Amino acid sequence: MKTRLITAALALPLAGAGAARAQQDPMVGGAAMYPTKDIIDNAVNSQDHTTLVAAVKAAGLVDTLKGPGPFTVFAPANEAFAKLPAGTVDTLVKPENKDTLTKILTYHVVAGKMSSKDLMKMIKDGRGTATLKTVSGGTLTAMAQGGKIMLKDEKGGVSTVTIADVFQSNGVIHVVDTVLMPN
Repeated sequence: MKTRLITAALALPLAGAGAARAQQDPMVGGAAMYPTKDIIDNAVNSQDHTTLVAAVKAAGLVDTLKGPGPFTVFAPANEAFAKLPAGTVDTLVKPENKDTLTKILTYHVVAGKMSSKDLMKMIKDGRGTATLKTVSGGTLTAMAQGGKIMLKDEKGGVSTVTIADVFQSNGVIHVVDTVLMPN
């Protein structure tokens, strides 16, 4: 198994004198996220994404997410996984459930590099919603509420982007508060 894992999260720039540095190397899960590193090399350091990293490793997606991309990743934080029914994560990471786990994880990935500004423009241009095609082949519906980007999955669940625009060498990560589920 690969020793490197995935996901990074996003951090909003800090106000004040350190703003330029914060935008360059935002802190996520207690670790700086460097725009010169790929999604995996940053994600392994985020304490807020240990469950996601373990899931990416179990699904065998490390090499994919270290690839050139670019990727837009909606990265569920540990708290998002904690909202799932008890035992769900333990079941999904078993080898016999690799296909299901892979489908769920790739449902959180969109080809291309979409910043929050790009997403908001798509939502505005779509008169309140934007349809995003995921790497798994499913769709997410993006919308805005109270200045925040929300994502609706194929089962009707809604997740909020809590930290946006954590740029990586091979894409961007937006931290979300709920695991998105495909049909």
